[in-house]
Amino acid sequence: MVRLNPDQEIVAAIKEGLRRKGGYCPCRLEKTPETKCMCKEFRDQIDDPNFEGYCHCMLYYKEKD
Repeated sequence: MVRLNPDQEIVAAIKEGLRRKGGYCPCRLEKTPETKCMCKEFRDQIDDPNFEGYCHCMLYYKEKD
């Protein structure tokens, strides 16, 4: 299960960063398909049944299956 960070201040800050960068991760310098939110790194972590934790920018949290 993937959910937003419960800290609304973090969510608001990251969403504003995403808006300013055209949907690319505000925590990354590169603007590539791999850094478009939801980034490739986190999509790969979602596919890993043993991963539990936040994405790089802490917008999303993935719970173990």
